[in-house]
Amino acid sequence: MLTKSNIIKEVNNIEQLYIYKKIGIINNNVLSVVQVANRSLDFHIHEKSDELFYVIEGEFELETQEGLTKVEEGEFIIVPKNTLHRPVVKELTKFLMVELDGTLNKENSGDLYED
Repeated sequence: MLTKSNIIKEVNNIEQLYIYKKIGIINNNVLSVVQVANRSLDFHIHEKSDELFYVIEGEFELETQEGLTKVEEGEFIIVPKNTLHRPVVKELTKFLMVELDGTLNKENSGDLYED
């Protein structure tokens, strides 16, 4: 069965910040959208999966041991597994995230992730 989704409508329909909405699954990878503002998570590592952040709207910095990398609207960044990282978000930013099912959890998403 084919599934069609509008990423912009999906993220804009989220009424609260920091709520991850699953919008699809492809090959055991979850696609989710979230709106974030004024938040920096703790440094963490995903041991089993890479993680992709695509900026739908806004911008953020991804901090690793190598420093800060600015990611702007329309850009994406892939964090390889076993990479110590944290997102640093200063203004309202809307994301599409892609990672192996089970990668995100309450401990590494700011405690609001729902399975």
